[in-house]
Amino acid sequence: MSDAQTAPHSAGAESPPYLWACLVAVGTLVLYGLTLAPTTQFWDASEYIAAAHALGIPHPPGNPFFIVLAHVWGLLPLAGDYARRINLLAATTSALTAGIWFLIAERWLRAMVPPGRWRRVAATAGTLVGCTTFTVWNQSVVNEKVYTLSMLTIALVLWLAVRWADEPEATRRDHHLVLIVYLLALSATNHLMGLLVAPAVLVYVLATDPRVLLRPRFLIVALLVAVVGTSVNLFIPIRAHFDPYMNQGEATTWPALKAVLTREQFGKPSVLDNPMYPAGADNPGHTAVLYGQQLLNYVQYFTWQFGRDWGAGVQRALAVLFAALGLLGARHHWRAERRAAVAMTALMLTLTVALVFYLNFKWGYSQPYSAAGLEHEVRERDYFFIASFAAWGIWVGIGLATLMAWIQEALPARRWALSAVVLLAALVPLVGNRLTASRSGETMARDYAHDVLQSVDPYALLVTAGDNDTFPLWYAQEVEGVRKDVSVLVLSLANTDWYLRQLQRRPPEPFAPALAPALYRDRTWPRPASPWMSRFYLDGPADTLPPYLVLPHAVTGRLGPVTVSLDPNVLGRPYLERSELAVLQIIKDEVGKRPIYFSASTGNYADRLGLGAYLVGEGLVRRVLPRPAAPSDSVRLLPGRGFVNVPRTSALAFGVYQGGEPAARPRPRGWVDVPSQNSLLGYVFVYDTIAAALAGQQPALAARAVELRDAILANTTYGLPAERRAAGN
Repeated sequence: MSDAQTAPHSAGAESPPYLWACLVAVGTLVLYGLTLAPTTQFWDASEYIAAAHALGIPHPPGNPFFIVLAHVWGLLPLAGDYARRINLLAATTSALTAGIWFLIAERWLRAMVPPGRWRRVAATAGTLVGCTTFTVWNQSVVNEKVYTLSMLTIALVLWLAVRWADEPEATRRDHHLVLIVYLLALSATNHLMGLLVAPAVLVYVLATDPRVLLRPRFLIVALLVAVVGTSVNLFIPIRAHFDPYMNQGEATTWPALKAVLTREQFGKPSVLDNPMYPAGADNPGHTAVLYGQQLLNYVQYFTWQFGRDWGAGVQRALAVLFAALGLLGARHHWRAERRAAVAMTALMLTLTVALVFYLNFKWGYSQPYSAAGLEHEVRERDYFFIASFAAWGIWVGIGLATLMAWIQEALPARRWALSAVVLLAALVPLVGNRLTASRSGETMARDYAHDVLQSVDPYALLVTAGDNDTFPLWYAQEVEGVRKDVSVLVLSLANTDWYLRQLQRRPPEPFAPALAPALYRDRTWPRPASPWMSRFYLDGPADTLPPYLVLPHAVTGRLGPVTVSLDPNVLGRPYLERSELAVLQIIKDEVGKRPIYFSASTGNYADRLGLGAYLVGEGLVRRVLPRPAAPSDSVRLLPGRGFVNVPRTSALAFGVYQGGEPAARPRPRGWVDVPSQNSLLGYVFVYDTIAAALAGQQPALAARAVELRDAILANTTYGLPAERRAAGN
């Protein structure tokens, strides 16, 4: 056999440095632990933590493997705060992944760096780069998504493929491949991201022993373990029949289960469509220009990875540096061990260019464009590429080792010790991301949820808009037991029959005065016995609301004592959606009988429904009145704010709310996640309102409100200096 054929086997003959890998994993876990989020955060973190606590079903595809694993993990006495325990799960899975990346990097470096000590140091350096890139670090200190578990699966499967391929042909067995098939199937019940490692595994199989794919025994066993792995999805319909607190999709039938697993709820556009236009014959399709824009969005995210704390120019320079180091490592990898290099290349192409095409995103949230009317994503999507940023560290480590070898050759007398100075580059992401990647001390999502729920009367209906003003409320109610008597109606789900059906059939929890502010303890609050709507979603499919109701022209109607004018020009479309029909029906049936509120985060949604004259602001919410609002001793009409109950808003802001001070605390880089800053702006509006209303009556309180308003605003893009906004915030 040639040297090229025997090199992989001889390189793989040395035992893997598992102890060193454990040290790398522990060190990574310590870093993540020091910067760990102390409680829930915005976006999907609250939803997944609440689902794990309730053993429920989050948004499609339901992620049953994660839910079961997180629920069991949450029972362990690892931290007093439940959300912190689940965040620690994300940190642990990501730290384990770092240990496996180290093993892979060290194995691939054997053909390039003979001295074992320096090889391990170079592998550690590459792993450090990967685990401290901005997105990897920021996503590893909070359980916002399920992707750290998917990333662990990717690394573990790749390592098993490497170990299988290193076995001598005479003694090679298929058990590694059987385990790989099982892990891929199991990972698919967490998220399909775990399957992205499959092309790299296929490269190893085809380059090592393609005959295995034709062996009947292997194929039968692989099919059986795949069935066992994917059977975890049966958790969804089984648990759905018990109707847990979170039961998205209500998959109690096979069609409903199919809808959950295929994510029908989100209506993802075809990969052949342009996602910024409606589907159909007029859709311009997935053009080369669109794909180029999407690749540029990935490049934008790549530039964030190595120095997010610093200015945009420095970020771009560092991205060029680490891209060059990775490409140098890839070049050396291809020369030293072709099979492994092809597998790694397949992995990186799958995690980048192929994934970009499949995801088919709109313009990135912060990606500039000049064409009018084209939509952006509602938030940054860098987390989808977390595995690519982490895996890139392997090639960076090989690139650093290559530089070390060049220096050694130039200065043979100094040897490896002097050449190791290049490894200091691995510390750059650690230093450059330490502020923006960390979530230590951040409690805003929990505080916001507490404040919104405590703003409403017992047994109220609270209408919210979407993820960030709803998921924290779910967390607060399910995990911390805050105001479980409040019914939350999120508009983004109220277009589905299953959600409205659950709202109707679930009675509110008894109001607990001891856990509520004192302003609710001056009277008795009888627990309602009837559902929110008197005639819909009570018996069967015949009593459902239609998906939409055509509104060809402006109309005026009565909702009990409330008169509304509905204008398609104000709505922006000639029809009412099911969610709007549900809100209007609830107001018709219950206004004046049970308290109904709109979260301030819904903006002018209630005004567009013709309800503006019946709304009064009370802190972070707006109450619906059974009669038109009018000035009184407590209610004032403030320019630009509408009617506001000033005493109640002041009592809430300074006597109940927990989020004002945390929102105002100085943040070195401001509020990093700009798309979620609207939650901070709600407090800005509250304190600005108090300042305007009390300036002449209670100047000290008004001054304090101004102080808090300005401090909160300084954390947002509206208050940041222009140079800091240009730097990436």
